[in-house]
Amino acid sequence: MQHDQFETLVKSLCELDSVPQVLEALKANEDTEIAEAAASLTGQFKVAEIEGEQRIYHVSLEENDEGEQEEYAEWIMNVGEDVIKFVAWFFFDMFDVKAKDVYQAAGRTYQQPKRK
Repeated sequence: MQHDQFETLVKSLCELDSVPQVLEALKANEDTEIAEAAASLTGQFKVAEIEGEQRIYHVSLEENDEGEQEEYAEWIMNVGEDVIKFVAWFFFDMFDVKAKDVYQAAGRTYQQPKRK
């Protein structure tokens, strides 16, 4: 995918309102790698209320050191937050594109999360 095509895609995804909408748009992408990567994530997201926030998690099964399947949950973002967070997570997780580069493609400034 050319850089200008990537920018166009990221900007169009950022105009959507929710993670399900972004995931559907990614699955419908003409780039088969992107569409297949998005399709492989279907059904792997859960919403949980933690500390009064509706958090979106990516839930996957991975093999632990004993060779047993274990469920892992990765916090992606909160419901209602800007979908750029999900878009950046998707391109990093699936294609090793840095969050900073995704934000830049969207014409936005990336701020490193503060450490607690």
